[in-house]
Amino acid sequence: MAVQLDARPPVAPAPGTTRPSRGARLSRFDTRYSPYLYIAPFFLLFGVFGVYPLAYTFWVSLHDWDLLGVEHPYVGFDNYRQLLADPDFWHSVVNTLGIFVISTVPQLLLALWLANLLNRQLRARTTWRMAVLIPNVTSTAAVAIVFAVLFGRDFGMVNWLLDHVGVEAVDWKANRFASWVAISAMVDWRWTGYNALIFLAAMQAIPRDLYESAAIDGAGRARQFWSITVPLLKPTIIFAVIISTIGGLQLFTEPRLFNSGTNAIRGGPLRESQTVTMYMFENAFAPHYNFGYGSAIAWLLFALIAVVAAVNVLLLRRLGGGARKEEIR
Repeated sequence: MAVQLDARPPVAPAPGTTRPSRGARLSRFDTRYSPYLYIAPFFLLFGVFGVYPLAYTFWVSLHDWDLLGVEHPYVGFDNYRQLLADPDFWHSVVNTLGIFVISTVPQLLLALWLANLLNRQLRARTTWRMAVLIPNVTSTAAVAIVFAVLFGRDFGMVNWLLDHVGVEAVDWKANRFASWVAISAMVDWRWTGYNALIFLAAMQAIPRDLYESAAIDGAGRARQFWSITVPLLKPTIIFAVIISTIGGLQLFTEPRLFNSGTNAIRGGPLRESQTVTMYMFENAFAPHYNFGYGSAIAWLLFALIAVVAAVNVLLLRRLGGGARKEEIR
């Protein structure tokens, strides 16, 4: 008796009809969405401590927000219109920009020069690199007290040195430009070493082969510095300029502690060294307690920082492009 078997090949499932396993789905989810979960804490913190305060400050600036009052009526942009017509505000803007220019330009140039020195083969290099950071970790209050004594009118060391070269004593707190110079010296002393270490870290990332090739071609140290080091440090220089711009235009502690007495928050009896942040503090807190006006000052300061930082970046890019064109020629 013959038995006939129907040996049909198994039917293969149509493409796309197989369901992936649970492990495959989890792996796909992990690959696609886990990076967003990793960076979510940053955006959460930035939203809570960055975006929300900015939005809330702008909302407060649209109100007559007396800190001691119960009602806060909506006034629209009246605070901004009043602020733009306020001579004391523009006085503080000029002070802020003056101190910023006098302190930032020498600070970055000195930091670049100091970083170039620390990048050489020196004895006890680690000690020197740690030493340049000491001013930055020193208490700002202690630094302000020391510099207030150094720039004292009657018994200050700076006036004592000026007297030895035949220059009359300067009242560093009562003279507007002199107070800018004194405060700028304090800022430079604190932050030059910090910026120098930033530049030094960037210099150490430059390949040594470039310097060796330049030396073979007969380029000296000065030529190597301006033709190799500075162009390759351009991103770091832009970063340092932006950070210095933000810090310089938000200057508060140094001028506040440099002046003492009842007019400390005013930067002197005639507001000789009052910065925008000091003027904001004066209006938002004692003695005026006007949060709405102070918030408007904060927003205009934010706009000022953004404009100055953008101008600095554009100038650096323009100068860098011009230097490259000269080298090509």
